[in-house]
Amino acid sequence: MALRVGGLASGMDIESIVKDLMRAERMPLDKLQQDKQLLEWQQEDYRDINQQVFKLRDAVFDMKLQGTYQTKSASTSDETVLGVSATGSATEGTYTITVNNLASGVSKASKSELADETDVDGNTLSLFDQFSEFTARGFASTEDITVTVNGTELTFDLDQDNIYSVVSKINDADVGVKASYDKDLNRFFLTTSTTGSDTEITITSDESNFLSNEGATYTILKMGIGEGISYKGQDASYDFGDAAGLTSSTNMATINGLNLDLKDSGTTTVTVKSDTDAVFDKIKSFVETYNETLELVTDKTQEKRYRDYKPLTDEQKEDMSDNQIEMWEEKARSGLLKSDSIVRDVISDFRMAMSGIVENISGAYGSLDEIGISSRNRYDNGKLYIDEADLKEALNKDSQGVMDLFINNSDVDDEKGVAVKLYDAVIHSSELITDKAGRESSFSLVDNSYIGKRLSNMSDEINAWENRLTTVEDRYWRQFTRMEEAISRMNSQSAWLSQQFSGA
Repeated sequence: MALRVGGLASGMDIESIVKDLMRAERMPLDKLQQDKQLLEWQQEDYRDINQQVFKLRDAVFDMKLQGTYQTKSASTSDETVLGVSATGSATEGTYTITVNNLASGVSKASKSELADETDVDGNTLSLFDQFSEFTARGFASTEDITVTVNGTELTFDLDQDNIYSVVSKINDADVGVKASYDKDLNRFFLTTSTTGSDTEITITSDESNFLSNEGATYTILKMGIGEGISYKGQDASYDFGDAAGLTSSTNMATINGLNLDLKDSGTTTVTVKSDTDAVFDKIKSFVETYNETLELVTDKTQEKRYRDYKPLTDEQKEDMSDNQIEMWEEKARSGLLKSDSIVRDVISDFRMAMSGIVENISGAYGSLDEIGISSRNRYDNGKLYIDEADLKEALNKDSQGVMDLFINNSDVDDEKGVAVKLYDAVIHSSELITDKAGRESSFSLVDNSYIGKRLSNMSDEINAWENRLTTVEDRYWRQFTRMEEAISRMNSQSAWLSQQFSGA
């Protein structure tokens, strides 16, 4: 940076002069920065559209799936016996289901209260101190006891372990059994983790009779568990029509596309039918998403363009309030996609997909208009409206035909279903917009889109201009500095001469 000397000698406001000169020099850079800002705003508008197109893509994809149109509902005549829901593979009809018994696990508990687990001060006692039976059986406090639970041997230190650490060790052993202790009831519990005939509680190798041996003199936890006896759970049993004796290890079962929640023994009637209301809601939601997308895209092509409102420079913003800046920029960025060819093609492709005739399909319907979905007039920019009565009638009359209208697949464009054609159009539109403006969520650090490359080039130009302007400003300051130095020397000489003349 050049040495900067103000107008001390000349009396001129050098800083203001340089600033004015640089303002003129910066005009090409300001224009370049404004153009870059416009391009960035345009890129944001494209990407906003693409985000909405992605939302429409997801909605259209659902409309391409058979399962969307095969939603079933199921009801039961007695919800105290079982709860029921249907999948798309369920067959419509009425079924008789009898629940013979529910699935259960095994639960064992202390048959009577145990000694308190704490002393008078509330401190938790060790096993040896809590249970006097250990002393009666001749165990010392320093001894360990072992017990095998479902084939896994567990060891407890009579002096260090207490009733709560016993619970933790059993639960951490992953033996299919969970332990708990209720301090209010002073009782110990063992319960299988799951239900079904494969679950069990089996206690073996329990020489101390800590958990087992009902009726033994020194059964310490009073569990009523016979050593070596396997206490088994049971499977749920139910009849589905003529299919008797079906089993499940839990009280949840799936059969013939029905999810059953078994609740109690008894007989109930289950009715399965097509859920046309659910299909109607999905079609309605899809149409709403389509209209949202079409409205956004159309509005962008019809926004008014205010060409006199250029993006503000930093210097211009300094003289404006935040509200003024916001209002100015609202106009400056308006209409950047007005009559844009890519966006107009998106609109055209969407409308063609939704308004076309689907040829050579087996169902009764060949267009959306025939099932109550249509555009009311040409002033709505292709927005669709649903005649709910007509759509529900079509679903009830020929739900298969409605599905074919949407999902029919073919190599011939005119035979493709509405959802299939629209999905192709959505994917194509998204690719066009991405090629033009890139994706905001791109994992790549390099934006190879058309706008991305232009912005990169413009950034390079701006950097070059800023370097050049720094050089120009330094040159101006050097020139004015030399002028000031020359004037200062002249002033010094003049003062010396005046002094000489006055002395004569």
